[in-house]
Amino acid sequence: MHLFTSQIAAATGGVLHGPDVRVDSAGIDSRSARPGQLFVPIVAARDGHDFIGAAVAAGATAYLTDRAPDPAVRATAVQVADTAIALAALGREARRQVPDRVVGVTGSVGKTSTKDLLAGVLETTFRTAASEKSFNNELGLPLTLLGAPDDTEAVVLEMGARGVGHIQLLCEIASPTVGVLTRVEGVHLEMFGSLADVARAKGELVEALPADGLAVLNADHELVAAMHTRTQARTLFYGSGGGADVRAENVLLDDQLRASFDLVTPWGATRVALGARGEHQVPNALAAAAAGGGLGVPIEAIAAGLAQARLSGLRMELTTTAAGVRVINDAYNANPTSMAAALDSLGRLTAARRFAVLGTMAELGADGPAAHRGIAEHARALGITVIAVDEPDYGESVTHVADVDAAVAALGDLSDGDAVLVKGSRVAALERVADALI
Repeated sequence: MHLFTSQIAAATGGVLHGPDVRVDSAGIDSRSARPGQLFVPIVAARDGHDFIGAAVAAGATAYLTDRAPDPAVRATAVQVADTAIALAALGREARRQVPDRVVGVTGSVGKTSTKDLLAGVLETTFRTAASEKSFNNELGLPLTLLGAPDDTEAVVLEMGARGVGHIQLLCEIASPTVGVLTRVEGVHLEMFGSLADVARAKGELVEALPADGLAVLNADHELVAAMHTRTQARTLFYGSGGGADVRAENVLLDDQLRASFDLVTPWGATRVALGARGEHQVPNALAAAAAGGGLGVPIEAIAAGLAQARLSGLRMELTTTAAGVRVINDAYNANPTSMAAALDSLGRLTAARRFAVLGTMAELGADGPAAHRGIAEHARALGITVIAVDEPDYGESVTHVADVDAAVAALGDLSDGDAVLVKGSRVAALERVADALI
């Protein structure tokens, strides 16, 4: 969104220093600064103000600051009381320039893939902007809004939460008109405390919807389906049951783990072939179809969008090596639900031998040890050999190694017909195993 620094000063209650210049986006990382960008220094583990000079040298047109501008930095500055609060205010300012097709997507599992699939659906009909990767917090969300082109007709925003009240804060910035809820699971319990608190936090999205808005809820998940009582907006349910408004029938999986199914909706029915891999992507596709159809995307365009959608990296990427080994790189993140789904997908591959290199599932709190052992048992039931990287909680039934190099060594000599899944929470960075194999 193009904004002049005079508008930025007015929106943030700041003071303009220097000429009134125009910016077209904002950033918080000086390494990716470019001409036309507003640099926003965030004070966290490191103080972003220390990198203002580097951002301007890289091309940033203007910057925010919560202190007196440095005269040695030759760029327009807007002095504000708090740069993070100012960024949220600029997100609200950008939101006012977007038509009322703003979709918030949240849930314990599947929100990034659902966001990507929905962006693919909406792009068939509207000029669409969407959160990059998993930019889903109070910094990433306003950056997405500020980076949207001026002629944007629809925005898809992923919304994450570290506790009760966080999604409410994001909704105060984004003012969503559509809310999509995937699942409520025992993920991040270390921060939330209980499943009830997770549901309470995720439901803040539907509570924020206007009366003429749309709530898209997972009919197969009781805690999500019950959220229809927390909103006055119209509700569409998606799921596998006959009572869902949007559902999948006759689901098939090909040898590349891509699902196809009959999409049944209030707007008609059609056959869908997903580009995304894994049968667990079907509910995410249904959520995207329901939100897209609710916003007026024709059903054939919905099918085309789901087929062409580009998923964020490190999610069910299937590669066959020169030696004929099939490698599933699903290393972006992990929790018990997504881990079980990835193992199920590995089990569906035709393979002589199946291996899973698994890292920790972080932030599970007191449930962590039992959850890891449960995943180990699930893998054993599927006939999958598990190599656990620096995570003793998987128990005695798996092979334990200390690091990535040891994991690659433990796999030994892989050959044509073998299949390997690589998955763990982001802190494990297990994509390095996939890279070494490929």
